[in-house]
Amino acid sequence: MRRASGGAPRTQLKGSLRLQLLSRSLLVVAVLLVFIGLFQYVLMRKFTYENKASALRSQILSLPPDIWRDRQGHGASGVDRTMKSGFGLGIGKPQDEDDTDGWRDGETGQTDASGEMRGRYYVPDATVVLIGTDLSFTTLSEWTDQAEPPRLSDETYQSAMNSGEGEPGGADYRIAKDAEGREQLVVLRSLGKDGQGSGVIQISTGTEELKRTLNGQLLMFGALSLLALFAGLLALLPVLRRTLTPLSELVDKVERIDAGNLDEQFPAIAKPVEIGRLSASFNGMLSRLGDAFETEKEAKEHMRQFVADASHELRTPLTSIHGFLEVLLRGASNNPEQLERALRSMHGESERLRKLVGDLLTLAKLDQRGGVHAVRGNLSDTLREMEPQLRMLAGAREVGFALPEGMYCLYDPDKIKQVVLNLFHNAVQHTDAEEGAITLSIRRSDGHVHLDVGDNGSGIDAAHLPHVFDRFYRSDSSRTRKYGGAGLGLSISKSIVDALGGGIGVTSEPGRGTIFTILLLEA
Repeated sequence: MRRASGGAPRTQLKGSLRLQLLSRSLLVVAVLLVFIGLFQYVLMRKFTYENKASALRSQILSLPPDIWRDRQGHGASGVDRTMKSGFGLGIGKPQDEDDTDGWRDGETGQTDASGEMRGRYYVPDATVVLIGTDLSFTTLSEWTDQAEPPRLSDETYQSAMNSGEGEPGGADYRIAKDAEGREQLVVLRSLGKDGQGSGVIQISTGTEELKRTLNGQLLMFGALSLLALFAGLLALLPVLRRTLTPLSELVDKVERIDAGNLDEQFPAIAKPVEIGRLSASFNGMLSRLGDAFETEKEAKEHMRQFVADASHELRTPLTSIHGFLEVLLRGASNNPEQLERALRSMHGESERLRKLVGDLLTLAKLDQRGGVHAVRGNLSDTLREMEPQLRMLAGAREVGFALPEGMYCLYDPDKIKQVVLNLFHNAVQHTDAEEGAITLSIRRSDGHVHLDVGDNGSGIDAAHLPHVFDRFYRSDSSRTRKYGGAGLGLSISKSIVDALGGGIGVTSEPGRGTIFTILLLEA
């Protein structure tokens, strides 16, 4: 495992993770503040406009509608009445109750040239317009910095006339533009009762001041939001640094681990849960790596031992053949007896060499799970077919068969015959030629069919039992060599049974015999 060349990459990695968490947290907060600001702006705009409209409407409602109707009669000619500036909303009063044509100017009671009194109408920063039943448009207020009041559609005025005195509500207003294109807030009030149209009073004011107020509040909210983000930045930095401390410790410990100390364990961390899970995952990974390295080490050792044993087994017959060839080249070929003895010896060694190479090829195929095809069959019938061959191999030894009917299981007939021959040949080698006894029996148990091959031979020491299926392993080298074995028969048998999905085991007692047991899946 490669170690870090220095502390800079690690520091950058930590800083990068901390920076990402910090930036994303602040981004989420910023987005939320933007939405809150927009939502607040919309609500404040609606609230401000409604309050302004209610104030204007209250000013209109503070006067009785009859005064406006009387004023409508004097303004039927459609001439705009220009009013003097004053405080609040005021109108003139007639000189006496019978004089409806004369108006006093405030308290003075001045009249104009036509004999009509001029009243005084003034609303700060607003204009008042009277719309007659004939949709005439008469301005009743004086304005200095206001453009000509906006005029709405005839349908709007007609609808307002027919809406009655109590409608629309105090919060009802419209947004329109005046002649100069400036936005105006417009409030209408009908002068009629119960839908009897008698004209409409319109009061309008510019929205610039309202917008300035709203924009000021929005700027204040933005400044406070930026201040909050900056404060969050200062507060989150130490919090993130402390939160990521366990992760930094894990990184430091990982950098100290290599193939030589995979048994080192990370501490159990309860909180935060994610780092605790990461620590547990590292421990599991190290355990698996340790097992993998150990398995690889064992595999390399087995391969080394296998190559050494195979080389040794191949060298022996090759050396023997080479020696006989040298003898023949030195003149032994002229002696018929020496020639025949040498040829027979070379034939035996070549046969042994051929069998060894064949066993090695068989093991290579079995390691790749090739050449084995399990089918359903009656194991008892297969062993009965082998009975003549087995009795011939046993010679004078006693051979017993216990083969019940109906022993169906999954196996490859050709491969299982090879296994039985290997086990039977092993039993023949380790039993007495005259008093030896070999038994083959089949039984069913726990979903498997058990095939037992037992003998009354010399048995196997307990120290050798765990290794009897190892390749090239021989518990009695001199005796096995005598019969030409290379220690591969039991290894091949185990590989075949494993490929069939079964198992093989051995029990033995020195001086009393050995039993090999094969387990095959019942079918």
